[in-house]
Amino acid sequence: MQSVITILREVRDPRDYTARHDLAAMLFVALVATLCGCKSCVEIADFALANLAELGEFVDLPHGAPSHDSFSRVFRLLDPAELEQALRRFAGALREGLGLGERKGVVAIDGKRLRRGYERGRACLPPLLVSVWDAETRLSIAAAGAPPEADPGNEVAATLAALKGLDLKRCTVTADALHCHPAMTAALIERGADFAIRLKANNAPLFNCALTAFAKADASGRLARHERRDQAHDRQERRGASVVASPDHAPALPGLAAFGRIDSERITANGTVARTVHYVALSRKLTPQRLGEVFRAHWSVENQLHRQLDVVFREDDARSRKNHAPLNLGIIRRMALDILRAHPDTRSIQRKMNLARWRKDFLLQLFTHVR
Repeated sequence: MQSVITILREVRDPRDYTARHDLAAMLFVALVATLCGCKSCVEIADFALANLAELGEFVDLPHGAPSHDSFSRVFRLLDPAELEQALRRFAGALREGLGLGERKGVVAIDGKRLRRGYERGRACLPPLLVSVWDAETRLSIAAAGAPPEADPGNEVAATLAALKGLDLKRCTVTADALHCHPAMTAALIERGADFAIRLKANNAPLFNCALTAFAKADASGRLARHERRDQAHDRQERRGASVVASPDHAPALPGLAAFGRIDSERITANGTVARTVHYVALSRKLTPQRLGEVFRAHWSVENQLHRQLDVVFREDDARSRKNHAPLNLGIIRRMALDILRAHPDTRSIQRKMNLARWRKDFLLQLFTHVR
C-alpha cells in the first residue's frame, strides 16, 4: 500500500493552507472505498467513518474521517491532469509488480461519456473521459478529458491530451473512425507506434481510395484472405480479413502504408443473418490473420473496461457532477479496476470487490502487485 500512497503524495493539493485533511490520505481512502464498492462521496465518507481505525494504520487521519463535503470539495477542485499523471505512475508500478515488462501489443483508445455526470441544465453534454487501454494485459494506461482550452466534449482533443508523454513503441494503437485524421496518426508515429484505425465514409477521399484499392485487388483474384469462425451464445460468426497496400495516389495521411478490410457475418438462433464490412487504415501492411487479431482485440476496451465500469462500478449512474468531480472519480475507478484485475484470483471483478469489503486480509492482498 505504501507504493500507492507514495504515488498519491505527488498529486498537487489545490486547497489552501486551512485544509485539515491530507490530500494523499483522502485519495487513498477514496481508492480503498471504491475497491470495496462505494460509488459516491457520501458512501466514501461513510466507509471512512466505519473503518477509521483500520485506515489509520496506513495513512494519518488526525482529525478523524473526512466528511462527504470534504471529499466532494477535493474532487471538484483537483485538476484531473494531476490525478491522471498519478494513474500513469500507478500503471507503471503495477506493470513492474506484475513483471510485465514493456508494452508491445494492441493499445485501444476509446472515449466514454459519464452519462449522469452532467451539470444541471446540461444533460445534452455529459463529461467525456478518453481511456488508453492495454488490450493484452487488460489494464488502463492513461485517461484524460478534453484540455481546458477545448470544448469539454471534444474527443479528438481529449485523445491527443491522453497520448502526451506516452511511450508506445512496438505497440499497435487502434481507434474508431473519429480518429482517422492527420493529427492523430502523426502523434502516434511520433511516439513510435503503429496504428490500425477504423475508416468510414466521413473521411470520403481516404474511404473511396480504400474501396477502389480493394475492388482492384478483388478483380485480380489474388487477394489473400484469412477467415475465422466462432460459435457461442446461440449465434454463429464468421470473420474474414484482407489487406492491400496503399496506392501511391492515396490522400495524405502520415504513416499510411496499407488498408485493411474485415467482412463479418452473424447468424442468430432464429436464423437472422447480419453482414457488415469494416475498413481500416494501417501504418504497416499486416498479414490478414494479424489484422483479424488486432481488430478483435480492440473491442476489449468495450467489454473489459467500459462494461465493467458500468455494470460493477455503476459509472453511468454516478451523479457527482460539479466541476472536475466526474473526471477525477472516473480516474479513481480505473485505478480500482486495475487493482482488482491484477489480483490472480479467478473470481469475477464483482466477487473480488465483495471480498475486499468483507475481508481485510483480501483487501491487503490486492495491493501486493504494486511496486
